[in-house]
Amino acid sequence: MADTTQTDPEDRAGKAASGGTASGTDKKADKAAKRLARQMTAFAQRHGGSAEGQLAHIGRGTVRVALVGAGGDWGTLVAPSYETARRAAEAAGIALREDFDGELAAKVRTGPYEWTRMAGIQLGGPGNA
Repeated sequence: MADTTQTDPEDRAGKAASGGTASGTDKKADKAAKRLARQMTAFAQRHGGSAEGQLAHIGRGTVRVALVGAGGDWGTLVAPSYETARRAAEAAGIALREDFDGELAAKVRTGPYEWTRMAGIQLGGPGNA
């Protein structure tokens, strides 16, 4: 379509910094980051008082936030952008890792549910419906 234009993300960031028209999107991103930070903080408090995380793009700009609590419990959240997820983790005091490497994976504690879901068919557990 000839009447539509694409805006570069860096242009939007520049407009927001200079008081341009990107402030509506910035407010939405700030709100999302604050909500994610509250969720991350609550997770850390419920699971040993602290947590580590790793960010991974999952498509269409969304990002999966994998969290591992100090007690080994784990969970995931989805953020609308990498920058929003990074800002939320920073606000929540979550240490981010570059990769979900062996050291981080070794901290994960799995239970019977995860084992039956990961290898249910092979181990005689419930299969996928």
